[in-house]
Amino acid sequence: MSAPVFLADGTSLAALAPGATYVLDGAEGRHAGVVQRKRVGERVDVVDGVGTRLVCVVASVEGSEVRLTVDDVVAEPAPDVVVTLVQALAKGDRDELAVEAAVEVGADAVLPWQADRSVVVWRGERAARSRGRWIATVRSAVKQARRAWLPPVGEAVTTPQLAARVRSVVDAGGVALVLHEEATTPIAAAALPTPGDATPELLVVVGPEGGIAESEVQALTGAGAVAVRLGPHVLRTSTAGPVAVALLSDRLGRWA
Repeated sequence: MSAPVFLADGTSLAALAPGATYVLDGAEGRHAGVVQRKRVGERVDVVDGVGTRLVCVVASVEGSEVRLTVDDVVAEPAPDVVVTLVQALAKGDRDELAVEAAVEVGADAVLPWQADRSVVVWRGERAARSRGRWIATVRSAVKQARRAWLPPVGEAVTTPQLAARVRSVVDAGGVALVLHEEATTPIAAAALPTPGDATPELLVVVGPEGGIAESEVQALTGAGAVAVRLGPHVLRTSTAGPVAVALLSDRLGRWA
């Protein structure tokens, strides 16, 4: 079984070397020492969210303070194409389920979208709390998937703001794909960005439960996005994004 992963909050690990000692404390230390009850000699990994992974062995455990011996320091490269899930806000926990699964299968960034048909509205304190839940969901998914890179969660955007983002991405050599049940282009045939000196972005836009309004499709495609379909079936907003990200990750060679 692969080693569990713990996150080093706001701390770069790149300067550490094999043989060093790393102290895991705070919430992560409590999770390792108290919840998971890690024991001396067990293997754990610590990542900093920006590509560095410490391969460690537990040296001692004192409550929520876990001292680790670093066996190896691994620098994992950044993606050559940034896959960003643009997830429309949805009722219940469907949007969070989508974010969780999409990050587990390879999304590199997450952007909340206040779509016209989103039942949920993020405003004021609710917006901050809701985004905080998404951030916590991403952290949990990163640890579950044993990833060394922590996808950022952007501030919620409106449709005009999203259209501007699409135009900017496309102008910079990236691609924006809008999942739409009436599209004629299958996602398997959609053109993908070509990695170059600058890292291109691939936006994957997923609508809310009621679907993307026609005016929104026109606004996004008018900005340079391409409408695509996943297949013959219509998926929930909680599953469409993860399925699309998985298919695109395979096309990008990440699962080879």
